[in-house]
Amino acid sequence: MKQQLVDKFQQIYGDGAVTGIFFAPGRVNLIGEHTDYNGGHVFPCAITMGTYALVRKRTDNRFRFCSLNYPDQGVLELPVWELDWKREHGWANYPKGMICTLMKKGVPVACGMDLLYYGDIPKGLGIGSSASLEVVTGLIIRDLMEIKDLSMIDLALFARLAENEYIGMSSGIMDPFAIAMGKKDHAILLDTSDLSYEYAPLELPHQKIIVTNSQKARLAVDERYQERQAQCQEALHDLQTVIAIQNLSELTADVFEQVQEMIRRPVCLRRARHAVTENQRTIQAVEALNKGDIREFGQLMNASHLSLKEDFEVSCEELDILVEEAWEIEGVLGSRMMGAGFGGCTISIVENDAVNEFVSRVGSHYKERTGRTAEFYIMETGNGASEV
Repeated sequence: MKQQLVDKFQQIYGDGAVTGIFFAPGRVNLIGEHTDYNGGHVFPCAITMGTYALVRKRTDNRFRFCSLNYPDQGVLELPVWELDWKREHGWANYPKGMICTLMKKGVPVACGMDLLYYGDIPKGLGIGSSASLEVVTGLIIRDLMEIKDLSMIDLALFARLAENEYIGMSSGIMDPFAIAMGKKDHAILLDTSDLSYEYAPLELPHQKIIVTNSQKARLAVDERYQERQAQCQEALHDLQTVIAIQNLSELTADVFEQVQEMIRRPVCLRRARHAVTENQRTIQAVEALNKGDIREFGQLMNASHLSLKEDFEVSCEELDILVEEAWEIEGVLGSRMMGAGFGGCTISIVENDAVNEFVSRVGSHYKERTGRTAEFYIMETGNGASEV
C-alpha cells in the first residue's frame, strides 16, 4: 500500500520525493457513551483502520489538498491566508480546520504543503474518521515544523478545538484523544473531567470485537445531540442547588438516588441518571477487564445499551434489533449501540467459535425484520497516530 500511495501522490503532484507518510487510526468505544460532556469516563481503543496522509513541503505558502476517497473533487489549492471554512470544500474543512487552529494558537507554519489523504474507514461507521483526519494533519505540522514541545495530548486538544470552533460541532475529547494516544492491545480509561488516563490490557485471544453497521443513516443527529447536552446541563444546574458538583459524573449512583428529586423535569432526570450510571458502569467494566472477567464486562455493555435506549433515548429500532438478536446467541458476551445514536453501529464481544453464527443469524434476522443489509467488521486494536 505504501508504494501505491507514493505512486498516486506523484501522479497527482508530480515527481519528487515525498517528505513523509503518516497514519492516524480510527477508534471504537467499548463502553462509556454520552459521558464525555458530563465529565465522566470513557473506554475507547484505537484500531488498525484509519487515515493515511502523504506530504511534500512546498517553497511557497500554498496548500494543496486531495483525497483518494473523494476523487471527483480533485485538488483544492489555497494560500495559507485563505483556509477559512467553506461548505463547498467538504471533507477538506477538517485538515484546513486543524491547520487554522494550530496557527491561531501560535504554532508556526513556515511553509506550504502538498497533502494527499486516504482513509480505509468504511463510511457510516462513526468511528472517528473526522478526528483521524485532524490528528494526522496536526502530526504532520508538528513533525515537519519540528515543534518539540507539542505533545500528542496537545494535538488531541487542538483537534477537539478545531471540531468545536472551526467545524462547529460540539464534540468531546474522546475521539481525538484515543486516536492520538492509542496503544496496541490496550484500551484507554480516560477521565474526561481532567484528562487523567490509564491503559488497560485488551488482549482477547478467545473473542473478537465486532462492529455491526445498521445501514440506518443518522438523521438530525447534531440537533438531538445538542438537546441531550442541554438536558444534562439543566439537570446539573438543578442538582447544584443542593450539592457542590461541577459535573454529573461526580455523583455515585447512591448519592444520585438521594438528590435526584431536585431535578425538576422528568426527561432531565432520565438523562442525568444515564450519565451517572454509565460512568459507574465504565469504571466497573475496566475493573472487570483487569480481573480477566470478560463476561462481567459484557454484562455491563448490555446494561449500557438499555440505559442508552430507555434513559438517554438515543437508540432506534434498527440498533435495538441488532442488539436483541445478538443477545440471543450464546457466544455473544455483550452487545450495545455505539456512538451518538439514532442509527449507526453496534459493538459486540463475540467468542471466536460463535463469530460465524453471529454474522449469519444476526444478519439474516435483521434483514427479515428491517429489510436492511447489515455490515460486519472485526476490529483489531492498534497504536495511535505516528509517522509510517
